[in-house]
Amino acid sequence: MTIKEIFDRMDYGPAPEGNAEVKAWLARHKGNFGHFIDGQFARPGTGFATKNPATGDVLATVTQGTVGDVDAAVKAARRAQPKWARLPGHARAKYLYALARLIQKHSRLLAVLETMDNGKPIREARDIDIPLVARHFYYHAGLAQLMDSEMPGMAPHGVCGAVIPWNFPLLMLAWKVAPALAAGNTVVLKPAEYTPLTALLFAEITREAGLPKGVLNIVTGDGETGAALVAHPGVDKIAFTGSTPVGRAIRRATAGTGKALTLELGGKSPYIVFDDADIDSAIEGLVDAIWFNQGQVCCAGSRLLVQEGIAERFHDRLKRRMDGLRIGDPLDKCIDVGAVVDPVQLATITDMVNGSEGEVYHAKTPLPGQGCFYPPTLITGLGTASRLMQEEIFGPVLVSMTFRTPQEAVDLANNTRFGLAASLWTENINLALDIAPKIRAGVVWVNATNLFDAAAGFGGVRESGFGREGGWEGLLTYLKPAAAAKPIKRVAAIPEPASFDVPDLDRTTKLFIGGKQTRPDGGYSRPVFSSKAKLLGHAGLGNRKDIRNAVEAAHAAKGWGKATGHNRAQILYYIAENLSARAGEFAARLRDLTGRDGRAEVEASIARLFTYAAWSDKFDGQAKSVPIRGIALALNEPVGVIAALCADEAPLLGLISAMAPAIAMGNTCVLVPSDPFPLAATDLYQVLETSDLPPGVVNIVTGSHTELAKPLAGHMDVDALWSFSSADLSALIEAESATNLKRTWVNNARARDWMGAEGEGRDFLRQATAIKTVWVPYGA
Repeated sequence: MTIKEIFDRMDYGPAPEGNAEVKAWLARHKGNFGHFIDGQFARPGTGFATKNPATGDVLATVTQGTVGDVDAAVKAARRAQPKWARLPGHARAKYLYALARLIQKHSRLLAVLETMDNGKPIREARDIDIPLVARHFYYHAGLAQLMDSEMPGMAPHGVCGAVIPWNFPLLMLAWKVAPALAAGNTVVLKPAEYTPLTALLFAEITREAGLPKGVLNIVTGDGETGAALVAHPGVDKIAFTGSTPVGRAIRRATAGTGKALTLELGGKSPYIVFDDADIDSAIEGLVDAIWFNQGQVCCAGSRLLVQEGIAERFHDRLKRRMDGLRIGDPLDKCIDVGAVVDPVQLATITDMVNGSEGEVYHAKTPLPGQGCFYPPTLITGLGTASRLMQEEIFGPVLVSMTFRTPQEAVDLANNTRFGLAASLWTENINLALDIAPKIRAGVVWVNATNLFDAAAGFGGVRESGFGREGGWEGLLTYLKPAAAAKPIKRVAAIPEPASFDVPDLDRTTKLFIGGKQTRPDGGYSRPVFSSKAKLLGHAGLGNRKDIRNAVEAAHAAKGWGKATGHNRAQILYYIAENLSARAGEFAARLRDLTGRDGRAEVEASIARLFTYAAWSDKFDGQAKSVPIRGIALALNEPVGVIAALCADEAPLLGLISAMAPAIAMGNTCVLVPSDPFPLAATDLYQVLETSDLPPGVVNIVTGSHTELAKPLAGHMDVDALWSFSSADLSALIEAESATNLKRTWVNNARARDWMGAEGEGRDFLRQATAIKTVWVPYGA
């Protein structure tokens, strides 16, 4: 063969990785594993086989976890947690550092075992997964070291239950275990049924690191085991990575329990190629985006959107590149695409592709005669509503559409219920930085794809879940305020007295929707009385249709999010100015409503508007220190439409405390004011109308919190719902929010001091924003 032929064909021979060490490790355990509880392996129980998906060979038998097994693990974690939390941050950092070092020392054993259990190419396990695992433990050792000084007043949740998927078994373990331990929590981990082995090997490694007994516990099993962990009353937080349907079920299962919850769920990520892009680079990036890990990646670039002028040329080159991909034994270092994790997943992929109405192209590359292999596949000719354009396939299947203009690209990219990640390919940096903020996704890569690092938060919006993995923002999800809140007291309206005084002139109070005062759809209202037997007026009783109209008005005002922070600050200052001019009137109204002197509440409301006006242009993002030549920007973006059931006990201040941070960060809102004392909110309409606030930015619907909580929580176009109500609505809100997996912030029947530091600050700003990580590599 000549040199020219070698360069033309680019052939290279097999380079198999040895697996003798893995086989020896399995043999030491006699191919049979029990759970890892309280620092030791339990006796194996009734179990199931875990197989090599590339060959079908049984690797080991692992124990099916029962409710009793989960209970034993949670009790062990509970016993260990107080002592672990009391350790200085430096002590926890030393353990995490030891784990990072041991992962590096055992890196090849872990990589080979991961490949055999999962089916991914050894190159990916060796060069991507395992180094990232070590990086997460190193990074979180640093966070543990700094936590005491950088996060005062915060405490761990307690016992964390972690349920992880099979696509990145050890990396997902690191994403959950490292921040949980750094924050002072203990962990009960349920690895995926298909891929439990590296978690069990990691359990051995924790013993080498001297990790105290009970700090990490691992219970193997199927979905029933995971459900038992989620339902266990001794678990304080659930961290889940997996499918959206299961995430929705977990949201409902934890509703009202007070458990903290983070969900990293599915995606249908767009891969956008503009006509000025470097086509060859974009195609190589696309290979990583969709055929990395056989497409079994939640953020896989599975929707190719290519500009019309280059589409035919791009698809032709892409097909040629697909034909050159090598599929085969994942332990061969020359293999590009390995095996799908299990025959069940293979059948799912096959059925979805066979049911497609598009034009299907399979790579012209041979498949092995045995094992769970599926060829790289491209499907074109689909419509925006096609099943494969909307649903996650979770396999090596790419669907493609074309677009003409940048705005059309944005519209197509956002035409999904998911919002996990996106990739943009263009040589025009102005275009890239214009498009990136418009994409509804938690992560955006510019001229790159699948870049991950422990310092840069990863996570989604919409039905891709909530919460972040990595960075300070990821650590925060494993912490809570150290101060314990008091139970909230139900605040009731003053009942109608036997006789009462009426006002000289009846005043009609309406709802405030789209910048206008409107009558409630149902035509009902209720009288509001003072403690001195005086009829103060009537408040409209909003219903489901009023909520619908308010949400529509909030969406119509989406341009508010594009206003500068300075502009939003000016309007908040103006609202404060106009409220100050009528301070005596509002104080008198509060005195009539509550029987208390209202002057302090009015002054606190004015100060709170000033606080969030100040924050409007100062709640900054960060440039993350990631190990690339480039930059990862963590941007604070508005959540979207935020609804809030405002505090009953603070009729004016409670509403201002919810409204001000929401609109300061660029959100629009739908507010349900104090249920027993709504007239302070209706008086505020005139202040808002005269303060240059654009119509629809703030919408106020008076009525019963109990009646309006359900339509707000279930509304598909509400992005977040906060509840500070004295009615115990947390369980209902969290359960109903599973419809679109909106973010919720509920009080779990606990009180908040609205006049003090609890009533304002960074916690409100974080709830009013979503972090988007934009990766911008540069240079050579």
